[in-house]
Amino acid sequence: MKTVLILIKRNIKLFFKDKGMFFTSLITPAILLVLYATFLGNVYRDSFTAGLPAQIKLSEELIEGLVGGQLISSILAVSCITVAFCSNFLMVQDKANGTIKDLRIAPVRSSALSVSYYIATLISTFLICAVSMGICLLYVYSVGWYMSAADVLYLALDVLLLVFFGTALSSVINFFLSTQGQISAVGSIISAGYGFICGAYMPISSFGEGLQKAISFLPGTYGTSLVRNHSMRGVLAAMEEEGVPAEVADGLRDLLDCNLYFFDHGVEIPVMYAILGGATALLLILYILLNAFKKRA
Repeated sequence: MKTVLILIKRNIKLFFKDKGMFFTSLITPAILLVLYATFLGNVYRDSFTAGLPAQIKLSEELIEGLVGGQLISSILAVSCITVAFCSNFLMVQDKANGTIKDLRIAPVRSSALSVSYYIATLISTFLICAVSMGICLLYVYSVGWYMSAADVLYLALDVLLLVFFGTALSSVINFFLSTQGQISAVGSIISAGYGFICGAYMPISSFGEGLQKAISFLPGTYGTSLVRNHSMRGVLAAMEEEGVPAEVADGLRDLLDCNLYFFDHGVEIPVMYAILGGATALLLILYILLNAFKKRA
């Protein structure tokens, strides 16, 4: 146990000491927030107002709160995964530069190395994502705050669960990587592609029917929906209080992926938690089995 703790401390220290990995992980959510607010804010704003009946006039703060909720939910849903991959690239770097051979020569069990990489990635990722969540909440507070204390707590739970999922997913994929070139390739693919397939960059409702059904099999989709629900619940409820018909508000929930459907069957929030938690557990079991098989081989 003492060896594992020492290795965890070593991995966390190396990650935060590597300014390239650390600053890339830290500034990515901030850059996304600036880009979203600058370029996508007007698009979201126009799409919301265009979908409302002409007789309904909403306050500017309410509209900005709705846009802000969608922006931060997209950023957090993506960042929890991309940051986990950046944090976990230390495992691959140790293979690439030969450090892993030195560690295995020392009296360190392979299981201790595997556990230390996983826990260190989990801690590093959560610290960065917690800071990112704080920045996102400050942004929403500045444009239009409609979140309750319960919403914030559920949002924190969503971020934590997505960090667990991202850490497990990156551990399984990075297990097969061993060079700097592979790190760059996988990092680029995850950064560019994950936001689309989880519905963060573009709502799933905007995709074709076949693609919607395919994406409904991916656990990350439900993680995005959880973040959307808890970052936008308050502002959607406020819209109904200001006179927006319930069917219009529910249509917005469909448009924004707060309501998800699996082959036309609605997926409730507890089921979303079960899907994301179950996928995380399966990935973690797979990571354990991969390391156990490698040890025997």
